[in-house]
Amino acid sequence: MKLFFAAAALFAGDWTQPVEVRSDEDVVIAYRAKLDGENLVIAAKLKPGWHTFAMDNKIRADEKLAGKKALGGDRPTSFDVTGGLAVAGGWKQTAPKDFSKPELRIFTWGYEEEAIFAAPVKRTAGPARIGIRAQACTEAICKEINTSIQLHVDAPSAAVVGLNSLVDVRVR
Repeated sequence: MKLFFAAAALFAGDWTQPVEVRSDEDVVIAYRAKLDGENLVIAAKLKPGWHTFAMDNKIRADEKLAGKKALGGDRPTSFDVTGGLAVAGGWKQTAPKDFSKPELRIFTWGYEEEAIFAAPVKRTAGPARIGIRAQACTEAICKEINTSIQLHVDAPSAAVVGLNSLVDVRVR
């Protein structure tokens, strides 16, 4: 599994150990987190052939459906940050890819290979817990994700991850 992250310099440094999500014996997605200056950064690395979904997937789908009923839907990625960190602003995410099938009235956006999510945070006390709820899919199957990452927040951290290419997560 260590080779799963070895190719990406993004995963070097003060990242947590990967939290792996499996389907049968295969790791299909792994998450890591770190403090980067005043931001919490969460990285997801996917196995080839798998994809996951944007944080604002439902909002994007509702915009496209314009009041019509969806024929299918995918769970958006969400994070619940508790303990030693409090989210202090809006989330950003890698610009998602459009996986929609309008002819089937299915609208969905997400990621293949990897995705980055980030939000400004304030430190409180003790370690932080980042709850992750999401879904990862292939063309044939989907895996519900309900896991968490523990992140120690004692040490100051310098900002080194480039977040300029991220887009704001849409909110209602």
